[in-house]
Amino acid sequence: MTGFKDSTDATATEPMARADHERLSEDASELTFEMNSNDRSAENNRGSPSGYQPMQTDEQQQQAANLDNVQVYSSGKGASMLSSLFNMTNAIIGAGVIGLPYAMRKAGLLVGLVMIVGLALLVDWTLRILALNSKLSGRQTYQGLVEYCFGRWGLLASSLFQGMMAGGGMASFIVIVGDTLPHVLSALMPSVSETGFGQVVFSRRFVVAFFVIFLAYPLSLYRDVGKLGKTSAFAVVAMCTIIVSVIVEAPQIAPELRADPGTPVALANTGVFQAMGVITFAFVCHHNSFMIYGSLRKPTLNRYFEVVHLATGIATVASLVMAAFGYLSFRDKAQGNVLNNFAQDNFLINIARFLFALNMITTFPMETLVAREVVDLLMFRDKPFSMARHVLITTVLCGAGLVVGETVCNLGVLLELTGGMSASFLAFILPSACFIRLSSSTSPVFSLRTLPHWLCIVFGFVVMIMSTVLSIRHAATNNNDPAGSCWG
Repeated sequence: MTGFKDSTDATATEPMARADHERLSEDASELTFEMNSNDRSAENNRGSPSGYQPMQTDEQQQQAANLDNVQVYSSGKGASMLSSLFNMTNAIIGAGVIGLPYAMRKAGLLVGLVMIVGLALLVDWTLRILALNSKLSGRQTYQGLVEYCFGRWGLLASSLFQGMMAGGGMASFIVIVGDTLPHVLSALMPSVSETGFGQVVFSRRFVVAFFVIFLAYPLSLYRDVGKLGKTSAFAVVAMCTIIVSVIVEAPQIAPELRADPGTPVALANTGVFQAMGVITFAFVCHHNSFMIYGSLRKPTLNRYFEVVHLATGIATVASLVMAAFGYLSFRDKAQGNVLNNFAQDNFLINIARFLFALNMITTFPMETLVAREVVDLLMFRDKPFSMARHVLITTVLCGAGLVVGETVCNLGVLLELTGGMSASFLAFILPSACFIRLSSSTSPVFSLRTLPHWLCIVFGFVVMIMSTVLSIRHAATNNNDPAGSCWG
């Protein structure tokens, strides 16, 4: 993967000193993480990659920079804090944000809003746990971390779920482009859309193929996620514009598009686990987190934690606003893509649709980077980088995503399945499982210290199983549900 050194190149890293570990424990005190540095230093030396600079505190980074035999990753060449913040915020509030009113419809407004806040806090915590796991294990990729902890089977499991998460994200983004751009273009150029040429050029499949091939695919060829910072900045600004558009236009929509006057505001509902899958999809960016850390110009724990806090905070506020306004306006009519609830000729919403489609096109490469990393690690981990292989893998992945996105229209169920099955495993189960494994030499596996991690693992399995089963049952028995339908 671009920006990370191959974790299989060698077998030893520089031992960590006691003072370094004391600083690490101090920086991560909010995570209740303490350890015996001598024991951990010895363990880290076994199987750790040579030349790899794990996540560090600011003081450790400076000390390492002064050593001639230590290479500090991307010093002076990586992304700024602001660029990394845009990348992580964009990774969090991507396609899932327009499905949040639908999640409120499933869970109820009060329960749904509480779930958004609770899951945001949990995601913030597990992202930081992953950073500490990287520090302990000496691994710079998610797959490398899991392989270090659980061996080959752990690597296969993490790669499978990372691939599913990235693939689900790519397909979701393409579905959204197909839901929005054809109708925006038809509304902007009605005279052209009525001609034979317009019916072809403005068709869902043509528009999706054109924008993926000529915009998303070239961006996906980047090897370094840090270079996507500018497109992520645009995506974050576009998302804010979309939320404002929904707030402004929702009170003014025609009565026939609103919920029936007698429809009550449900504070709690029975679709909690389905809603949790959608919300989890909206917040989880763990499969991107190692790449975002690796793109930092000065990759330290302090700086990375600051990016995590700010990004999750921004995403939480944006999600709460979109969820509340969208659900209160449409209630039982809220669709998997809330923009589909508005009239097709609504000018401001059409601008929002256009921006959101561009947002998805610029977010698409983030998922392609993850999927490509999975393929490289599983099939070509011992081979040097090849530009021809890089282009071939990217082409195949984008082509597969395009095929799925062209044939699947049910965005709501797609978000439920991807969030419930893959995101729960990556965000709630693996980070805590790796932490328990890495700290097993200094504390009992079952203790007060590991209790929060065990609870997180149990929570992740419950959400994964229940959300997946209920989503499949919903898709099989509610084919006419408008919540996930596509236009045309």
